[in-house]
Amino acid sequence: MNAIRTAVSEFLGLFIDDGSLALFVVILIALVTAAVELAGLAPLLGAGALLLGCVLLLAESLHRATRRRG
Repeated sequence: MNAIRTAVSEFLGLFIDDGSLALFVVILIALVTAAVELAGLAPLLGAGALLLGCVLLLAESLHRATRRRG
């Protein structure tokens, strides 16, 4: 039973390893959506902002994880 619990925990950890990363991605999506819908930002620019923002957030999260481990 302990092995199953460990396996499930590891599997979920693949998706929910960094709670702040998920929170910041949701905030990024909300900000870009507001910019496209309310401020009239071109949807293609919004897509670019999402791509760039997600890449930057992922890089920052990776940087934090490597500092924690060693």
